[in-house]
Amino acid sequence: MKLRRDWICHGRSLASGARGFAWSDSEVLKTGLGGGAPRFSPPDVVVKVKAMACELPRQSGLPLSRYSISDLAAEAIKRGIVAEVSGATLWRWLNEDAIKPWQHRSWIFPRDPLFEEKAGRVLDLYQGFWNGKPLGMGDCVLSTDEKTSIQARERLHESAPPRPGQTMRVEFEYERHGALAYLAAWDIRSARIIGRCERKTGIAPFSRLVEQVMAVEPYASARRVFWIMDNGSSHRGEACVRRMVADWPTIVPVHLPVHASWLNQVEIYFSILDRKVLTPSNFRSVLEVEETILRFQSIYQESAKPFEWKFTRKDLSVLMQRLNQQQRLAA
Repeated sequence: MKLRRDWICHGRSLASGARGFAWSDSEVLKTGLGGGAPRFSPPDVVVKVKAMACELPRQSGLPLSRYSISDLAAEAIKRGIVAEVSGATLWRWLNEDAIKPWQHRSWIFPRDPLFEEKAGRVLDLYQGFWNGKPLGMGDCVLSTDEKTSIQARERLHESAPPRPGQTMRVEFEYERHGALAYLAAWDIRSARIIGRCERKTGIAPFSRLVEQVMAVEPYASARRVFWIMDNGSSHRGEACVRRMVADWPTIVPVHLPVHASWLNQVEIYFSILDRKVLTPSNFRSVLEVEETILRFQSIYQESAKPFEWKFTRKDLSVLMQRLNQQQRLAA
């Protein structure tokens, strides 16, 4: 059987069992818009499509925030990369390099001029060092923050449990019964969580959390208790440092740089709380929210283990070099 002259490509299993390029006259990828249009070998086509998928649509003058598979197929045809191509084929090409232009995530660019220095101190604590020296047995490291505006939403109808072939259903409409904040301190070495609920955040509520923690062992008699925290209004700047040290001389406040909450380990615990307890929410009062959170805190504590933190100061240095290079290129 004579093959057509068009180059073609598909993901059919080869005789060896591996997946890759194969040639067939039944699945033809047309790479020209006419008889005189240039033809490309399949690798060239795949590279061009992947390069296009890694562009922002506005760079091509398209009124889109991001590409979908159908958008990419239409644009590839418009540019003359292919004459026709299926969405399944495009998806397979992009999947080879984990390219997903239809997805996005929020990102905050570091703007603290001392970002690497401040973040490095926290990463050293996670590795068990402070000022280049190993932490001792009498040292404790706490990661602390607040989860604000936890809403008490009561659904107008009870949720329907899952059934065969049907997921759990949650009523869309709800009544609001107020909100509260959850303040917590996570011991990164012993995987202990101590928290409390307050009607609002502020210096006084945070001070009550500090007092609650420092009143119990091992923190009450520890040689040093490192408190890792962000720059929220409840515990910001030198005023916070002076206030904490004056009340508790063994405390060593350690502030993260601005836009570095992703380096705060307690945020991992908050994400677990959010997935397991607060989503979807259905509470008749803020008191029920508080009771549920504190019950979960006790249950979680029974099996909690230290988080396996792998991001080190070396990784931070590589990241900052890459971000600095991106800034130079953008400029």
